Amino acid sequence: MSDRNAITLGAVVIGALLLDLAFNGGGASFFLVRKLADLIYFVSFWRH
Repeated sequence: MSDRNAITLGAVVIGALLLDLAFNGGGASFFLVRKLADLIYFVSFWRH
């Protein structure tokens, strides 16, 4: 991945987070973080 692509991707992610905070109060971000935590727990469960 080139530097330009990485900067663009980072700007898109930060922009999406800011839009979520502005228009949705961070609800979508909180939902995704909870689902990511569930996924990490699920993967760690199958590892042991």
